[in-house]
Amino acid sequence: MKIGELGQIAQCTVETVRYYEKEGLLPQPERTAGNFRSYGPQHLERLRFIRNCRALDMTHGEIRTLLEVMDAPAAGCGRVNALLDEHIGHVDARIAELMQLKQQLGELRHQCQAEQPVAACGILQGLVSMESEARQERHTHLG
Repeated sequence: MKIGELGQIAQCTVETVRYYEKEGLLPQPERTAGNFRSYGPQHLERLRFIRNCRALDMTHGEIRTLLEVMDAPAAGCGRVNALLDEHIGHVDARIAELMQLKQQLGELRHQCQAEQPVAACGILQGLVSMESEARQERHTHLG
């Protein structure tokens, strides 16, 4: 199949397919006599795998590791388990960050309980007077 067909079946753009090829996540396809890319079922399977991993917020590095394991089917899946455990830790850290953000937003929201002139808006005053903490280093793969 051509690149457009592959993208349509996998529900992604042609640019996404080319990007994953450039990143080395998707193998280069064979070329036809007319120099068109010719993709097979293995490309579709791998592209779907990559897209599923991205939907789970995995980095390209994590996906690359999983693809390496997949390409060695006789090997054990210990690396997969370890990678997923680490990824779950990243998700837990992100959830904690988001919970803290939600708390801060809730505290701001309580500063303005009714419609009033903007000059008296507790939320805006709170944002102006709020002491921003130095951005903490993330302990996730998002950086």
